[in-house]
This record gives sequence, C-alpha cells and structure tokens, in this order.
Amino acid sequence: MTPPVSSLLPGVKMRSESAMTRVAFVSLGCAKNLVDSEKMLGQLAEADCIITGDHCDADVMVINTCGFLEASRTEADDCIREAVRQKTAGRLKRVVVAGCLVQRDRETILDRIEGIDSLVGTNNRDDIVRAVLGRHTPSSPLKNGRGRRVKTPDVYLSDYHPFVQLDFARLRLTPRHYAYLRISEGCDQKCTFCTIPSIRGRMHCKPPSVVLAEARELVSDGAVEISLIGQDTTSYGLGEDPMEGGLAALLRQLDKVEGLHWIRLMYVYPSVLTDDILDAIADCEHVCKYIDIPLQHINDRMLKAMHRRITRAQTEALLDRIRRRIPGVTIRTTLIAGFPGETDAEFEELLEFIEGFRFDALGVFRYSREPETPAGRMRDQVDEQVKAERVDLLMSTQQRVAFALADERTGLRFRVLVDQGVKPNVAAARHQGQAPTVDSVTYIQRCNAAPGEFITVRCTGRQDYDLVATPTRVALPVLLT
Repeated sequence: MTPPVSSLLPGVKMRSESAMTRVAFVSLGCAKNLVDSEKMLGQLAEADCIITGDHCDADVMVINTCGFLEASRTEADDCIREAVRQKTAGRLKRVVVAGCLVQRDRETILDRIEGIDSLVGTNNRDDIVRAVLGRHTPSSPLKNGRGRRVKTPDVYLSDYHPFVQLDFARLRLTPRHYAYLRISEGCDQKCTFCTIPSIRGRMHCKPPSVVLAEARELVSDGAVEISLIGQDTTSYGLGEDPMEGGLAALLRQLDKVEGLHWIRLMYVYPSVLTDDILDAIADCEHVCKYIDIPLQHINDRMLKAMHRRITRAQTEALLDRIRRRIPGVTIRTTLIAGFPGETDAEFEELLEFIEGFRFDALGVFRYSREPETPAGRMRDQVDEQVKAERVDLLMSTQQRVAFALADERTGLRFRVLVDQGVKPNVAAARHQGQAPTVDSVTYIQRCNAAPGEFITVRCTGRQDYDLVATPTRVALPVLLT
C-alpha cells in the first residue's frame, strides 16, 4: 500500500531518485503491527529511500510479518516466497523480513525459506535502514534447524527490551484523519491459547507524557480520531510500570488534547476493567462510548481452562455495569470456537448467551493449536470440521442479532466521521460505535462531504450489516453519538 502524500513527514531530505533505494513494503497482521510498519517507513523515508506501491518498481521488498496464528504464519510464508521469486527473477535486489514471525521462528524460518537477505526482530525495529541498505553490523549468528551457523542473511534480533519503543515520526498507512496510538507493548495475562508473551514479552507501558506527545503529533498530521491499542490496554499503568490513575487518568488527559475529537479504546481485558475506567469513558467528551472487550467464552470451565481469571457471573455483572454506567455504549467482543475440550453443551451455552446479550458487534476465531502454548498441549483437541461448524453457528446467530439492532436504528439521527467516497454522491462513514476496519460502516447518500469531516445524518435503513443514511440539515438533537 502506498501511503498518502499528505502523510509524508516534514523535513525528509530529497536527492535525485537515481541515488535512492526504492522500497516496497507489505504490512501483515494487526493494528499494533501496522504501527511498527509506519515507524519503519518513517525511518526509511528519513534515510532518503523512496517508498513505492509498485512491487515491480522496487529494489527492496520489506515484509513486516504476523506470527500469532498458524494461518497468519502461512500467509507470511507465502508472501516471503513470492518476494524471493521476484528477486530470483531479477525484479528485486533484497528481501527483508521483519516482525513477529522473525521473533517467533528465529531458529526455523531459514529452513523453510531460502533467499532472505535480512531478518529484523520486533525489538530491532530501529535497524530497518541498515537491513534495507545492506549495511550489516555483526551480531550473534543464528543456527538453523540442522545446527549449522547461518552466515547470511544479516540478522538483527535481540531479546525483549525493558521498555516500549517510541512511535514518533511515522509515515502513516491509514487515511490521514484517523490513526492508531500504541500505549503499551507485551502482555502479562498468560492466557493458555496465546503466543503473544513469547513473541512480544512482558507488558511495558509508555509514560503518559509520551502518549500525549504522540497524540499531539498525530493530530498535527491531520488525525481527528485515534484508537488506543496494546495487547491489554486496561492494564495500562499497572505491574512493572506503575502510573498513578492508570488508564482512567490517561483517558482524562487525552480528552483535553486540542483537535482530538474521538478517542477509541480497543483490546480491553475484562478481568481488569475497573469502574474508574468506565467512569472516565462516560465522563470524557471525546472518548467514544465504545468498548472492544474480547471475552473468548462464557462457560466457567472454558474460562478457567483459558486462564481468563473471570467467571460467567463476573462477566455478566461487568457487562451490566458497562451498560448502566455508559448510556448508549457500543460493546464489541470476540470469541474462540473449538477450544480444547469444549463440549456440545458448553458451546450451546455460549450460543444462548450471545443471542440473549445482543452484542453490537462480534467476531469469532476458530481455535488455532499453537504447540508452544499450554492449550496446544491439552488433550481433547476439537476436530477441525466441528470448529468450522461452531464458527458458522456463532456467526449466523450474531447475524440475526446484528441485523435486528441495525433495523432498530432506522430513523435515528447521529454524528458520523466521513472516511471516503465510494461512488458519486455516496460516502462511507462511521459513527462512534463503528471502529475502523473491524466494524460495519454507514453509507451516506447524497453526500459530498470530504474525508475527515463530521456531519449529522439520519438512518434510513441498512444493507446487511451496514447502515444507510442521508445528511440532515435541520438542527435536531442527536439521539445516537
């Protein structure tokens, strides 16, 4: 993806193009990985590299990988192999592989794929320029799975740093009007199915002063909406990085940043979501009344096996408090289908819960067996076909819920942020309850507003999960924020 011209950083030095290295960049995985990609792109731009969206026009291909699940690793391997094929055909000079897959498979990736020129781990992001330009600084060589020392590629790989890398001076891949802001790195929750602690390490938080400074930089670059991200945003300020007031205090400080209209909270961990955080969301003018809270399951035995540190009764009490303390809140969750040992009765309990609670948005992951995790070593692994059937049942149940909730919005007026035009006089936008890329959108008919503008609309219906609306020119009270 080629970043928008407007996101190029001021002060980037320019030379004749013939003296520059042309870099194509592929970013895989989650929003946290996207922030890493944007930071590396910023560093490359400042080093006089040309960023190109045309892979056939590049000297170097950089692939920032995801290693979280088997499917994501397969996608990354396929992408790397394709880049190596392009290099073999003479269309590229170097292939650089970065990110989570490198950190996770440091000892085996070179056995699977030959032809990589440089490996860059998650803690070595600042080495990306040397990796791209081939300016190698000697480091400890890896050994491959056969025990042989690897003399090539260049390897930039170290163990976890006891701090969070700063994300200033990014060359953003998102549209100019919204951005992601990472407030922490790593995770201490130790869920039995999750590989994040082994890849990203223990949780560390950015100081509030750094978060605020990054937010102001993003606003100065055109962002009016930021989504706060981390593997566990609710634990911000706890553990080894104690910060007075934690996430609640940070939200109240961000609410005062001039020019920042929407602050969205993602990746909320349920067992550490406090009433102080809920009150901050309710009180702050610019904090979206939106909570992304991955629950994973509702059955007590499953929750214990997953090491979620919460029960069904506690979950239901928490969800009730969220709705009581934050009027009009949108609640999004994600679930895992087919966790080891999940019985038909436990799955039926989950289905009934989803139908009864009526989540505004919901996603489902088919359980992926990761051998290095405690869950990967559990007995009673669920058959793949059963997992797929359970995913389909959960999604069809949620579809009925989502369609009914969308129908109930017909006639309501609410404020939206315009994302892009999709055809003449029709724009895609989002209200506060619709997060970028993961949720439905609102299509506005008879709209000529520009991306990044806020307008008030009236809902006239839906198209499947998406809402349909028209601009309202009359000053009427907004019923849905």
